Amino acid sequence: MCSTPITPDSRDLGLTAKDDSCACSADGHGTHGATDTGRAENQRSSSATETQYLVTGMTCNHCVASVTEELSELDGVDSVSVELNVGGQSRVTVTTSHPVAQEAIHAAVTEAGYDLASA
Repeated sequence: MCSTPITPDSRDLGLTAKDDSCACSADGHGTHGATDTGRAENQRSSSATETQYLVTGMTCNHCVASVTEELSELDGVDSVSVELNVGGQSRVTVTTSHPVAQEAIHAAVTEAGYDLASA
């Protein structure tokens, strides 16, 4: 767990480190920096599809950045947004311009160091 608690009224996205430690980066979840979550905002077409997933194991904004980065690298993913639920299942919304295989989503979440919750 990170040393900085997340509060509901927190406005900081946490994409840059305020201190030099985060448990998720220390135990193998990667060293991801800020991500471009809206990179394809202007590429979104009328055929865009939003799919929601529940992801377990996320505890801080660095975790959010890691999952966002991995999912954003998938072909067809236009944007990713995450509603962090510390200690529970975080809601991840993936907007795509064309279908993305469930296996690819699962692999990206796993690569970031987290798990998709079973339905």
